[in-house]
Amino acid sequence: MTGAQHSYPTQAVVLAGGQGSRLRPYTDDRPKPMVEIPGTGTPIIGHQLDWLAEEGVTDVVISCGHLAEVLQEWLDHAQLPLRVTTVIETEPLGRGGGLKYAAGSLPRPDEPWYATNGDIWTRFPLREMAAFHHERDAEATLALARPRIPWGVVETDAFGHVLDFIEAPPSPYLINAGVYVFSAAFTGLLPVRGDHERMTFPRLARERRLAGYPLPHGAYWRAIDTAKDLTEAAKELSAQRR
Repeated sequence: MTGAQHSYPTQAVVLAGGQGSRLRPYTDDRPKPMVEIPGTGTPIIGHQLDWLAEEGVTDVVISCGHLAEVLQEWLDHAQLPLRVTTVIETEPLGRGGGLKYAAGSLPRPDEPWYATNGDIWTRFPLREMAAFHHERDAEATLALARPRIPWGVVETDAFGHVLDFIEAPPSPYLINAGVYVFSAAFTGLLPVRGDHERMTFPRLARERRLAGYPLPHGAYWRAIDTAKDLTEAAKELSAQRR
């Protein structure tokens, strides 16, 4: 079956329950996904929902935890581009358990679904990732990013002569970008409590049922973990608008 002959996912889960301790004081009174990107007037979760809607998603389940009421109040008053349901973890379930719990509220449990971490700000064609996932007959596909190393590096020759200084070069390694495509059956493979990256993904990798989709060249991706990330995101946004 070719990519043109299958339907793309129209439902997604967003994990938004983290405390964001490294983003304090921004997260003292709000959950991490409710932190605003400077210069946009919109929280991280708002950018995510807009992106998901642009990519054909009609229904999102948001898994809440820390200061869930702040996020729910924003959702109640925001003009949302899609239908949103929230679920609240009454006890920490881990990322895998949180995904499984939230997936139980997806409107179409027999269809594939996207998932994303609530602290990711990105733009890339999700439908292309879904086609990649389908072509490889994978149970799960994770987006792969190549972040920039946050320090300047020194290039030397074999003899030890310094050849060059390179500021914030791309990492030689790919990392999990925190965006996923899952088959309908994947929900049953998730742990009730625990981390899917340690409990589910390794087994799927051994069985060659886990795929990795490299983000397209030039695609925007940033994890918002620290105040510096907020500053850098604002600079990047300003550069894009020039």
